[in-house]
Amino acid sequence: MSEERFGEFVLVRRHADGHVAELALDRPKAMNAVSTAMARSVGAACAALGEDRDVRVVVLTSTHERAFCVGADLKERNSFSDADLLRQRPVARGAYTAVLELPVPTVAAVHGFALGGGFELALSCDVIVADRTAVVGLPEVSVGVIPGGGGTQLLPRRVGAARAAELVFTARRVAAEEARELGLVDQLVEEGRDREEALELASRMAVNSPVGLRAAKRALRLGHGLDLRAGLEVEDAAWRSVAFSGDRAEGVAAFNEKRAPRWPGE
Repeated sequence: MSEERFGEFVLVRRHADGHVAELALDRPKAMNAVSTAMARSVGAACAALGEDRDVRVVVLTSTHERAFCVGADLKERNSFSDADLLRQRPVARGAYTAVLELPVPTVAAVHGFALGGGFELALSCDVIVADRTAVVGLPEVSVGVIPGGGGTQLLPRRVGAARAAELVFTARRVAAEEARELGLVDQLVEEGRDREEALELASRMAVNSPVGLRAAKRALRLGHGLDLRAGLEVEDAAWRSVAFSGDRAEGVAAFNEKRAPRWPGE
């Protein structure tokens, strides 16, 4: 396993021959509160991972024992002038967008608090694995703002408009069991197992075609919310991008020869 640091607060680890990348939030003294510096580091790490053709799946984790991420750094924000806050907005938004737009499948491993921007980072991933200590929520209206890292758009896509409205308007925190029942998280695992289970899930994904994985994610993301006919056109475009690839040829050959594929990744 290799490690690379992006700034002071983000650590990237490589697993499974480099095909699974773990992006670890590593600001333990602040329970991974997203400062300006941390937001820049998240964006930089995602940019590097998105361009790395060896990476097939990214797992978003936390090094803090009791929290995934508690959201925006309100201590830093308290010192901001209006002009400072306006200048920071593109940086903060860029971190969430960078996770959301990663071209490979993404899995969030959540334990403890995942609140506000912390939960929005998880919502930006394709699958959320949470352990039984997880507490999630979007409490922004309780401090006079709104979810600004994608929460008002990503949450209703998961749980429906009315359920998302109730959660955003009440600003309430949701414990792990209810979060799983409501669809706020996808898999609920035993305490302390979120990272291991997320990495295992990522490894099961990463054995598949890197070309296929990227195209499938593109079709899923771009087609969501479109009417069926338009969505099927998105799917067809993604299919055409892989149908004549080296991965497709290798996958068919490996199936017929009853062996594991050796993906060329092109």
